[in-house]
Amino acid sequence: MITPRIPRPNIHEFDFLIIGSGVAGLFAALHLADRGSVALVTKDTLTESNTEYAQGGIAVALGHDDRPEDHAHDTLVAGAGLCDPAAVEVLTAEGPPAVEELMRLGMRFDRKAGELVRGQEAAHGRRRILHASGDETGHEVERTLSRRAYVHPGITIFDHTLMTDLLVVEGRCVGCDALALPDAERVRFVASVTILASGGLGQVYEVTTNPLVTTGDGMAAAWRAGCRLLDMEFVQFHPTALYHEGSPKFLISEAVRGEGAILRNAAGEHFMPDYHPEGDLAPRDVVARGVFSQMRKDGRGYVELDFSSIPLERFLSRFPGIVAELRRLGFDIYRERVPVAPAAHYAMGGIGADLRCRTDLPGLLAVGECSSVGIHGANRLASNSMLEGLVFGLRAAAIAPALPRLSYELLGVAAELAPPPVRCAPTALRAELQSLMHTCAGMERDGETLLEARDTVRAWAAQIATLPVSSREEAETANMVTVANLILTAALARTESRGAHYRTDFPEPDEAWRRHIALRMDAAGAVTTQFAPVENALSKAPAASRRAANSEADEWRD
Repeated sequence: MITPRIPRPNIHEFDFLIIGSGVAGLFAALHLADRGSVALVTKDTLTESNTEYAQGGIAVALGHDDRPEDHAHDTLVAGAGLCDPAAVEVLTAEGPPAVEELMRLGMRFDRKAGELVRGQEAAHGRRRILHASGDETGHEVERTLSRRAYVHPGITIFDHTLMTDLLVVEGRCVGCDALALPDAERVRFVASVTILASGGLGQVYEVTTNPLVTTGDGMAAAWRAGCRLLDMEFVQFHPTALYHEGSPKFLISEAVRGEGAILRNAAGEHFMPDYHPEGDLAPRDVVARGVFSQMRKDGRGYVELDFSSIPLERFLSRFPGIVAELRRLGFDIYRERVPVAPAAHYAMGGIGADLRCRTDLPGLLAVGECSSVGIHGANRLASNSMLEGLVFGLRAAAIAPALPRLSYELLGVAAELAPPPVRCAPTALRAELQSLMHTCAGMERDGETLLEARDTVRAWAAQIATLPVSSREEAETANMVTVANLILTAALARTESRGAHYRTDFPEPDEAWRRHIALRMDAAGAVTTQFAPVENALSKAPAASRRAANSEADEWRD
C-alpha cells in the first residue's frame, strides 16, 4: 500500500490506476479492488466504450463439442501467419474460466431450455459465440460490470477525465496527468501500477463503426513514454456497416451472416463465393475486400445485405437491436435489402506487451484493444476481442499486486513534478486527417500514396506541441495525428499483402515478411523501425509457454 500523505489539490494517490472503462478495464478493476485502492479514469461516461456497442458476442469454447484447441486453430488460421501461438493458447485455454467468472458476476447470456445458445460467425469452425439479449452482448457486459464498479468501495470512478500523458519518474510509470472536463482543469493521478485499457483508434478514419471516444489516446501516450508499438498497419475493416446518408456507421453484426444473411451485388447476385470457398463466412478481411471489389465493379458505394433466408421469428429474437435501428431509419427489412459497406472497426496492433500484460515501461500494463500481445495477428477472428479483455484483464489483475510498490520518495517526486504542456491540435484538422487516412490507408494501399500521406501527417505532427489546450477535442486530435503517423509508417514498411493490410503494389503475401513491425521513438523524437519474428521462445512449445507466462522470468518477446 502507498504510504498516506497529506491530501493536495488536484493530486490523487491510489494503489492501482486503470485508464479506460471497457470490458478489460472494468474486469481488472473489479478483481483488484479487494487488493488495494483503484482509480478508474474514463474520458466520457463509464459505459461509453467499444464494448458497449459490441453486437456479435464472445467467442469461447464452452460447448461439449468444442475445445480450446479448436478455437485456437481457427484464431491462428484467421490471423494469416502473424499470431503468436502462445498468446492464442492463453486466450483460448483461459477463456472458459474467464467467461464463467463473468457469469458469476451476473452476466446473463441467452439460453434455451437452460442451455447456452451459441451463434455462428465467420471463420469459426463451429457455433461458439455466446450472446446476450440477441445482439446486445456488449451492452449487457457493460451493465454487468459497471453496476458493480459503481458500488464497490475500493473503486473510485473519475469520469469525464481525459488522460493526457503518462507520468514517468526515474524510468518508471508512476501514474498519469489528465484534464478534468469540461473545464480542462489539470489533475494528476499517482499509483504504484498503471493499467492502460483505453481501447482503439477507429476515429482516425472517416468511416468507422467506433464511437467518438476511440481516438488512440492510450497508444499515443505510451508512445510518448517510450513504449514500443507493434503491427500498427493492421486495422480491421468490418464488411457490413450500414450505408445510409446522414447517419453514423451503424454496425450490422457478422452474426447476421452466420444465421444465413447473404451479400448481393447490384444485379442481385450472391457474389462472395467468387472470392472465397467459405463465401459470406470467409475471414473478415476477405469479405471486406470482396465487398470493396464488388462496390467498384458495380460503380456504387455499397452492396446489399439480404435477410430473407432468416426466418422472421428467428431474426426478431436474435437481432432486436439491429431490427429496431433499421426500422427507425425507415428500412423494411422483410421486403428490401439493406445497403452496407466496409468501415474501420478494430486495431489488431497496439502497445507491445508480454503475456502478463507488461509493457517496456516498468509500472505500466496494457490490456485490450490498445495492447498487442500477439493474439490477433494480421486479422482478428470475430468475437475474440471481448474474450481478450476478460482473459487479459484477469491477468493484469493477477500481476499488478505483485509488482514493486511505489516508494515514499518516488511518490514525493511525482507529486512535486510540474505537469508538462498538453499536446494539442486544432479541431479543424480532425476531418482532414480522417479523410486522408480513409483515402490513403484504408482497404487498399500503395507505396506512393502512403509516403505522401505520411509526410503530410508528420508535418502536422511537428506543429502540435506548441498549441495551448482548451478542449478535449484538441487533445484527442493530437493523439490521432500521432497514431496516424504510426499506422502509415508501418504500412509503408510492410511491402506485402497480409490479412487486413493490402498493398496494390505488393498484392501477395511474402514469407520473408512473416514478422512483427515494432515502432519506437528515438532520442530525437523520430520513429525507428524494428522487426521481430513470430516464432520465438514463447511460441515454440505452447504448454511450456503458458507456464513461462506465469513465471517472473518471462520477458517481452524480442
